[in-house]
Amino acid sequence: MVYREQEKEKRKNDTAELEKKLKFRGRLAWDLLNDKEKEEAFRFAEGYKSFLDRAKTEREAAREIAQAAREAGFQEDCLPGAGKKFSFVNKDKSIALAVLGQAPLAGGIRIIVSHIDSPRIDLKQNPLYEDADMALLRTHYYGGIKKYQWVTIPLSLHGLIVKSDGSILNVVIGEDPQDPVFVINDLLPHLSGKTQDQKKLAEAIEGEKLTAIAGSLPFTDAEAKERIKLGIMELLHQKYGLIEEDFISAEIELVPAMKARDVGFDRSLIGSYGQDDRASVYTSLQAILSLEEPPRTVVALFVDKEEIGSDGNTGAKSLFLESALRALIERAGLPVTEALLKQILSNSKALSADVEAALDPNYPEVHEKQNAGKLGYGVCLEKFTGARGKAAASDARAEYVGEIRRIFNAHNVAWQMTEIGKVDEGGGGTVAKYLAIYGMDIIDCGVPVLSMHSPFEVTSKADIFEAYKAYRAFVSTP
Repeated sequence: MVYREQEKEKRKNDTAELEKKLKFRGRLAWDLLNDKEKEEAFRFAEGYKSFLDRAKTEREAAREIAQAAREAGFQEDCLPGAGKKFSFVNKDKSIALAVLGQAPLAGGIRIIVSHIDSPRIDLKQNPLYEDADMALLRTHYYGGIKKYQWVTIPLSLHGLIVKSDGSILNVVIGEDPQDPVFVINDLLPHLSGKTQDQKKLAEAIEGEKLTAIAGSLPFTDAEAKERIKLGIMELLHQKYGLIEEDFISAEIELVPAMKARDVGFDRSLIGSYGQDDRASVYTSLQAILSLEEPPRTVVALFVDKEEIGSDGNTGAKSLFLESALRALIERAGLPVTEALLKQILSNSKALSADVEAALDPNYPEVHEKQNAGKLGYGVCLEKFTGARGKAAASDARAEYVGEIRRIFNAHNVAWQMTEIGKVDEGGGGTVAKYLAIYGMDIIDCGVPVLSMHSPFEVTSKADIFEAYKAYRAFVSTP
């Protein structure tokens, strides 16, 4: 009897060891961190939250990155052969940071690319009008949003205005507790039955009705036309020297006025606007700032316009990466040739640092759980993107996936293999395919996010910390 029990226990132990050896199971990142590392993760999150509050637009993010780079010794202008750390700014909306490594450039470099724009509400070029004795601002939403999420929440106004004399005015209104905020109004439920409630969710609020309230005080002269609008224009002229035509040459964005906050009793989560994709921006920035003499040259590329297709002269489809690399070749004291440029790009290896949709316990039906990203399980690796049959996807080679696995495992990085939802549900894209055209290996790698593209996205502090570890491991590997 004792012998049989011993044999049974041995088989059980052998089976457990075999399962441990052969089966792939994700583990909570918190379980892989010791007490000291957990404290470090919470400290790291505080810097991240502060960055989120300071960098709500692409211009603000580019400024924050440039400032952090300057403080870390990165140089914008220097002679060929001088220095090791460089920054290249593209029209104040995208930026590249580079650290020269020990290996020759021709053998390829390490690239981490992320995007600094987020879904938002833009003011139209002729925005201000009056109706029902209120001044309102006409808008055009930017990127993929659910319009109903953006009504009746406090919004702050961020942007840049080029005035008639050519001077530039930077504006931020609504972030200071003493500032006024802006709001897009919505119907009360008593009156929304036919106008909204019977429509599809995506159609209940029309884009042209996303108008923000700008004020209601009339101009003092009762005989004036459009007294409310004129009152607002008089205020803007007195305070900022603006005339209405100045809106034509302006880029003004409405973003949530809320600050980044801890979420949950245990403060293990972060809620904030813009975590897609500033979760990747901040973590990759900190990774490159920490480098001194990496084995290979490293470039952290921060691009604009991803949320609307990466077009334009500041998006990933632009030639900014090529321009930055030409300058880098020059700084390295080498002759700049097209052959060398193409050789570097083709031999390079990259991470497309972008976030992943986290498994939502309220809507598990849109995910295929075995391949879904889960909050708290570390960075998400995504072999392919695209939608319904991998359309328009960048699909990483198995050899490269294996290489990234080995790097992360060797550095004790918590990671998971994921995809964006069920095959027929939809999907998504990143900038990976725009770098893959050069021949380099690239794979998507970022943190899982709940309520993505909403005004208040949620991430795990453990995942944010693991992303930093993952990017640091990647750029530190020969």
